[in-house]
Amino acid sequence: MKVAITGGTGFVGGHLARALAAEGHQVVAVARGADRRDPELLRMPGIEFFASDLSDPQQLVEEFVGCDAVAHCAGINREIGAQTYERVHVRGTAHVVDAASRAGVKKVVLLSFLRARPNCGSAYHESKWAAEEIVRNSSLDYTVIKSGMIYGRGDHMLDHLSRLLCTIPLVATVGLKELLTRPLAIADLVRVLKAGIVDGRLPRKTIAITGPEELYLSEAVRRVAAVLGKRVLVMPMPVWFHYALAVFLEQIMTIPLASRAQVRILTEGVVEPAGRCDPLPADLNPTIHFTAEQIREGLPILEAFGLSDLRCCVSR
Repeated sequence: MKVAITGGTGFVGGHLARALAAEGHQVVAVARGADRRDPELLRMPGIEFFASDLSDPQQLVEEFVGCDAVAHCAGINREIGAQTYERVHVRGTAHVVDAASRAGVKKVVLLSFLRARPNCGSAYHESKWAAEEIVRNSSLDYTVIKSGMIYGRGDHMLDHLSRLLCTIPLVATVGLKELLTRPLAIADLVRVLKAGIVDGRLPRKTIAITGPEELYLSEAVRRVAAVLGKRVLVMPMPVWFHYALAVFLEQIMTIPLASRAQVRILTEGVVEPAGRCDPLPADLNPTIHFTAEQIREGLPILEAFGLSDLRCCVSR
């Protein structure tokens, strides 16, 4: 089977590409560039890379020709310059769907967010919802997967949290009253993505998926700290503090420790989907808990934050 993956060198797209290639499928990895977190990905047999920011539908048609399915995993969690939510999530999805239809692709699987919905005051959530609607209203077979907080090797959660703990063992919870989350292992998500792509399951369905274990973010932080052998101080801070901090970090960091979209996500909790979803078949339910073993497998090379994480230093 031949599968195109947008965001194919990113966190989710990269794990999906590896899994499909390991099973003998052909993969067309479509991305703006090769992600530095997994430099070996594009050297794997069966993976072909195409550079695209999803702005050229005709280019996408050429990349999708001969593909049986497209996994649309491209997305951003903060806006930088021309890379806006409208351009990436909305227009990018419209171009992907149009190109897939013109190229003769039969199935599109969209990775969305658990709490995506319209008219909620968050450009991130609203643009993700708009992408869902574009896919659902297309003539293609589709599966929309509304995912919760995902962790694993190359993610932002374990990467940034471990680096923060190596820099300063102090973490502030988002809001004076904590809400719950259900961390989702990347392996569980990939299993569901493959069910929709390879096995043709979940046709014209919108599926919500979260991890099997419900816990507060502070507990997740303490589990990561324990694996690192660090003592961490977790303190509550008001939501306004985190929004102000996120605005500042988005201005100075290449990959912000926290973005405004992430703050909004954590203020709502990441447990229940927004809107009605179709049930996930029992055999696809996530089973991997947020254990020390899983955390250890997902940790990056441990290092503190430094000057190389600042946009001013990178530009120079």
